[in-house]
Amino acid sequence: MASRDTRTQILDAAEHLFAERGFRGTSVRAITDLAGANLAAVAYHFGSKAELLAEVVRRVIGPINAAQTAGLDRLLAGPRAPTVAALVEAFAGPLFDGMPAGDEGGARTSRLIVTIIGDPAEEMRGWTGPAENEVRDRYLAAFGRALPGLSQEELWFRMRGILAVTAVDRVDAYNRHPPAGLVPAGGETARHWAITFLAAAMSAPPTMT
Repeated sequence: MASRDTRTQILDAAEHLFAERGFRGTSVRAITDLAGANLAAVAYHFGSKAELLAEVVRRVIGPINAAQTAGLDRLLAGPRAPTVAALVEAFAGPLFDGMPAGDEGGARTSRLIVTIIGDPAEEMRGWTGPAENEVRDRYLAAFGRALPGLSQEELWFRMRGILAVTAVDRVDAYNRHPPAGLVPAGGETARHWAITFLAAAMSAPPTMT
């Protein structure tokens, strides 16, 4: 039991620090100090800091990917080809649900996703495996069928935009105070706004070059 508890404490500490400081700004000692663990515990439980990062990210992203996969499976099993709006909801909805506004856990998840997007460390780009790549490729193919006029490059750019917009919005909703007189939307209202906006962005005509 003690070994399993130590592993979880290290994962919790690493998630917090990677989200706040990035990969290179987070030392193994800082992680073990925050976790209250021995310095050698990272090597014992994970092998390396890079492998610890991969485990942290998969722990956060895994439930989101599972929900995205389930949503796409439901759409593809239906009698009609899914619309762009339905695909956006299946892809973006789990992101939004996994990062609720006003919740520290949701804010930490969104900060970690923003860090993954922006951190220049090679380890931040190399954490994915076959499971994560499969989700990406299946959605890329589904959006490609729904938006045949878009090149694969522009389609992938827009899909990355869904991830970036959702994560940045959740970080901002947690960190900032709204302008005077405005009450920040939460729950289903904010989710609906985000999906409506992102569906319109995905459905925009191809960019002329």
